[in-house]
Amino acid sequence: MLDKVLISQDLSCYGQVSLGVALPLLGASGFAPTVLPTAVLSTHTGGFGANSYLDLADEMLNIIHHWQQLDLKFTAIYLGYLGKRALSVWLNHYQTLAIPSTITLIDPVMGDNGRLYRGFDDDYVKEMQTLIKTATIVTPNFTEAAFLLNQPQLATSPPTIELAEKLARTLAEKYSIPTVVITGIDLAADQIGLVCYEQRPDRSQSFVQPKLAGNFFGTGDLFASSLLTGVLAGLATPVACKLAMDFISQAIANTPKNHDRRLGINYASSLDFLLNTLNKRRRVDAD
Repeated sequence: MLDKVLISQDLSCYGQVSLGVALPLLGASGFAPTVLPTAVLSTHTGGFGANSYLDLADEMLNIIHHWQQLDLKFTAIYLGYLGKRALSVWLNHYQTLAIPSTITLIDPVMGDNGRLYRGFDDDYVKEMQTLIKTATIVTPNFTEAAFLLNQPQLATSPPTIELAEKLARTLAEKYSIPTVVITGIDLAADQIGLVCYEQRPDRSQSFVQPKLAGNFFGTGDLFASSLLTGVLAGLATPVACKLAMDFISQAIANTPKNHDRRLGINYASSLDFLLNTLNKRRRVDAD
């Protein structure tokens, strides 16, 4: 499994987001990821002005064609931000890169704060609804979960753990997804929550932490990446969720107050915490 992990999302050349954090985190965690970039951006789209954007959908097809000649398939696939053309590529070629036991984590990045991101529309939502049927785990935020269920009006409702649990269960049942994790649930009293619903054994677990000051870019990418590392290391998904939350919380706390928040958080400061936890799990499995 160590050399059969595929990450597919965009690469922002400046700013610690998407592939720029997923690749080093999974690599440091003991895996040897392969990458299938969906686009190259000069910066991410959060506050740097008019960034450049190079769509790589055509090159994705060339890469996949070569991989098919090598009969290269993956035991774990992590899909993050895709974009319209890359999403279509994955709809058409997922089966050529996966095996029946592939663990597939899809972070359906397409909206937040009650609305879709610029450039995304109802057609994109419909295609994402099809793609997530291939997932083992999906990690939408509250807004994305509402749109995936064709209930955009819920995206502007005050989020609660109870409503998030309902959305997670409905998503899992509607699209036959084993595990749905709804992330970044902004709660009252400066708290942030997460819901993890598993179809088997039909249980929902929630985690709530104090919301630390600041709005940093890339935390969703770090969460999905660290969640996957935990799952691949053998942790139960709820345990991996809690580990990812704690990892990010520590990293935010260790980020200097004068740090440019567009550049993400100081996750390197908490990497030992994440790796030590994963290595303990591996030692238990070895014994």
